[in-house]
Amino acid sequence: MRPFTPPDLSLDDAARPSETRSARALIQKVRWHTGLTQDQFAETFRIGLDWLRDLEMGRARPDAPLVAYLRVIDRAPDVVRAALR
Repeated sequence: MRPFTPPDLSLDDAARPSETRSARALIQKVRWHTGLTQDQFAETFRIGLDWLRDLEMGRARPDAPLVAYLRVIDRAPDVVRAALR
């Protein structure tokens, strides 16, 4: 028997279906753009590894500040890295 997997949560429930963005897709896209593993991404950008895993598996939903943070990381990962040093 397979474990229960909740549906992928969208970032904006009020958006039209064609504009709805998947939380999982956003997080996976940003991490993929950085070329980092989950462990590396979590450590580099100071996001809890368990939370990151839950977000990527669709078991958790990012709050608005995390969505904004992910968008900044996606556009300027080196700037974020420098700011966190």
